Amino acid sequence: MTIRPTTTFTAQMKQMPIKVIKSRGDIGPIKPVAQRHLIYHISIDLQRRAMPMTINVREHRDVELRRRAERVIPGGMSGHLNVKGLPEGYPQYFRSGDGCRLTDVDGRIYLDFMCSWGPNILGHRHPEVEAAVRTQLDLGDCLNGPTPHLVDLAECFVDLLPGAHWAMFQKNGTDATTTCVTLARARTKRRKVLVAAGAYHGAVPWCSPSLIGVTAEDRAHIDTYVYNDIESLEAAAKAASGDLAAVIVSPFRHDFGVEQELPTPEFASRVRSLCDEADAALILDEVRCGFRLSMKGSWSVLGIEPDLSSWSKAIANGYPLAAVTGTDAYREAASQIYVTGSFWCGGAAMAAAVATLRILKREDGPEKMRSVGQRFRDGIDAQAERHGVILRNSGPPQMPLILFQDDPDYAKGARFTQETLARGVYLHYKHNMFLSLAHTEADIDEALRATDAALGVVAREFG
Repeated sequence: MTIRPTTTFTAQMKQMPIKVIKSRGDIGPIKPVAQRHLIYHISIDLQRRAMPMTINVREHRDVELRRRAERVIPGGMSGHLNVKGLPEGYPQYFRSGDGCRLTDVDGRIYLDFMCSWGPNILGHRHPEVEAAVRTQLDLGDCLNGPTPHLVDLAECFVDLLPGAHWAMFQKNGTDATTTCVTLARARTKRRKVLVAAGAYHGAVPWCSPSLIGVTAEDRAHIDTYVYNDIESLEAAAKAASGDLAAVIVSPFRHDFGVEQELPTPEFASRVRSLCDEADAALILDEVRCGFRLSMKGSWSVLGIEPDLSSWSKAIANGYPLAAVTGTDAYREAASQIYVTGSFWCGGAAMAAAVATLRILKREDGPEKMRSVGQRFRDGIDAQAERHGVILRNSGPPQMPLILFQDDPDYAKGARFTQETLARGVYLHYKHNMFLSLAHTEADIDEALRATDAALGVVAREFG
């Protein structure tokens, strides 16, 4: 039996060593307790030899936590962070993060290409951000009203974004997109909102990817169009028949499990002109992309300014915060709607955001991430060609997605990422990944050594 360097060593050893032991007549019967000790020490030794990452000998803390969680948390874990949707071997629980490295609860260290699914745009625990947070925490976080960071941060957004005249803040991306929809309906006095089929805009009934617990009434005024398809967009707008409040659109198509698709200039321009014709809001959902592609807004390169934008994930480098920005045309509606939360004005996250935006601007963050992302993409493409493997590498370099040709069940992708994980590189097999300002060329080269070996495994096993 082949032993691969994954986090399931002991499970594999339970199948292999006992058979070997029983075939050795000079050893004789071994009691179950002794068998377990032998399995444990052999598995630890094999991991130390095979895995180029730090190993803590206290194994299986992750397994223990999962077992405990199953008793007290429905399903053990909810939402997108549940690793039941990932290939076997991925850790559920982590101990710490530093720069572009993660350490799980069993001591394994990974080069991280998910950045907490986007938020850690500067890398984990950036010292300048952490210092700003500590300073505010020493003064208090959740107070009877906001700290001065509220005004500072709103000014940062307005100064950075040419089309933004004001900003208001929430806690997560769903808050922000839902606030945008509420604003659009408040100003236009209309109901219909157009969303791209398959797009993700949050986790509440009007936009949740799951229909469990969602009623027909929740979606009664949500209609769909096909991203980058002008004819489809126009047909959906026509069907709204004078009741169109907004078109919500992602900066590029980043649907789960399919190739990413950049917007054509013609499509982006038509979204803008259609909203102008209907006096409806163009809502640009920047939650995932914000400040990774441009410091001026993701569609600024196309010359398109939205009426409203939703922001979250990366704006505070891992601290919980979201924002909505808008034009003066929506200022009055923004002052009238009732949206609030007990923790929305927390000072620590806002201090983190002010520092994060300052660093991104100073360091030309989007360009640095694009550069290392392109190095990663070019390297993997060259490796795939050498191994005779066909990849579908899509999206902007700052947010790469790697899919395999002829891989409808993602078996190749799952195998590939299992192998990179075993070599200390944390990738995702069907969700876009994220580069951070902490990733260096040396980190990319380290990752490429892992992807080269992993592609070799895929080539051998799948032909």
